[in-house]
Amino acid sequence: MDSARIEQAAAAWLARRDGGAWNADDQAQLDAWLAAATAHRVAWLRLQAAWRQAGRLKALGAGVPAGTIPPRGQWSQSDLAPADAAPATAGAWVDPGKLRFAPRPPARAAHPSRHAALAAVALLAGALGWAWFRYAPTEQAAYATATGELRTLALGDGSRLTLSSDSRVEVGFTRARRRIELQRGEAFFEVAKDASRPFVVVAGNRRATAVGTRYAVRRDDAGVRVVVTEGTVRLETAADGGQPAQPSTLLPAGSIAVASHGSVLVRSAGVEAAERELGWRSGYLSFHDTPLAEAAAEFNRYGTRKIVIADADAAALRVGGNFRWSNAEAFVRLLEQGFPVRAEADGERIVLHSR
Repeated sequence: MDSARIEQAAAAWLARRDGGAWNADDQAQLDAWLAAATAHRVAWLRLQAAWRQAGRLKALGAGVPAGTIPPRGQWSQSDLAPADAAPATAGAWVDPGKLRFAPRPPARAAHPSRHAALAAVALLAGALGWAWFRYAPTEQAAYATATGELRTLALGDGSRLTLSSDSRVEVGFTRARRRIELQRGEAFFEVAKDASRPFVVVAGNRRATAVGTRYAVRRDDAGVRVVVTEGTVRLETAADGGQPAQPSTLLPAGSIAVASHGSVLVRSAGVEAAERELGWRSGYLSFHDTPLAEAAAEFNRYGTRKIVIADADAAALRVGGNFRWSNAEAFVRLLEQGFPVRAEADGERIVLHSR
């Protein structure tokens, strides 16, 4: 969870606690949330202090008790009304010439604590206003694709993203940052330059950050893959509280990084090879000495008719070339012609056996 979401969670707990229906179970849940991360406790203490400072505004309202309204006509009922005034108006008329005013008490200097309270309230209001301006959402949306669908979208900051097959992202932009959560699948980002607002793609506990560049992030059961075709991307692993768990990895153009099981493997393949890895944008899958099992898994990301490998010998065969991901049947025919493979097809899948 990043800092903005932690702040929102802390604020929600604070509002819930002061809502009047707080009980022991609620307190236990709050205690567990505070104990889960140092960042939770820091956010809670900061917002609680601000809440208490704001509460001191009540002390500045001395006089008529809060919620009390003087009775109607309280200041107009007077024995100074003329004797011939009509009963209906007797209580509404006062002769200004007969009013007598008590002497004004000598002015006293405001207590220093009141100045301090006013200053604290002003600072708090300014800080909260600035925080709201900086972190209030400017763009929030969710986008998804079905199997076999590609989708290119223009974002509000001038960036563009292309969603691969069966993928989903959530966009959350503020004036302070640009954040996209890749929930599944793969997306390619063409990032508009904005040094004051880094562009962060979150995939699980991995964060890929850039200012202005072109790169793709993929998230699946095997982990997270980042392919950079232009500029530089900083890859980090988030730990408890959203802070980096290990030193970040800088990925220049031409890098292909695979992060899984607590490790990051980086290959400097060159820009041309990195572009080939992203051939799916133009409808192609590129294989180079790739195990048939991996090639079949790639085709399965784009088609509803799945390729199934029946045995280990077939899975271990190595294939290469460029193939249209929309035509798995043509790929299978080529396999039967050039490899010791036999295919059995039905309506929902194609099963490959070794010969």
